[in-house]
Amino acid sequence: MSEQNHTGSCLCGAVAFEVNGPLTGVSFCHCSQCRKMTGHYLASTQAEAADMTFTEDRGLKWFRSSEGAERGFCAECGSTLFWRADGRADLSIAIGVIDGATGLGGGHHIFVADKGDYYELADDLPKFPVTSRG
Repeated sequence: MSEQNHTGSCLCGAVAFEVNGPLTGVSFCHCSQCRKMTGHYLASTQAEAADMTFTEDRGLKWFRSSEGAERGFCAECGSTLFWRADGRADLSIAIGVIDGATGLGGGHHIFVADKGDYYELADDLPKFPVTSRG
């Protein structure tokens, strides 16, 4: 977990934010939706939504990707940014949009039952067939 403050943005700057609270270890999601959205699997960290402030949000769009969740992206440059489940206080942030060093390491892999057949998982991180949440 990282305790420092972080900033992040999309590629074009139409979405920018600050997180003033802890970030969790990196989660690697192999579900088919993440693979379609990113072109591979999604590496993300989580933060409390209350710890996040948008300094620019003109490009932020939310897409209802399933019955219980939505995904945030930049409508101007197409950057993949966020995932949030309905009714939860946390928000997943694509780790690559965080500026500079995060101080984070890998946490776990989720939805490995959906993993693409073109790569292997060779690390020692915990691997969950679906989600890590009960």
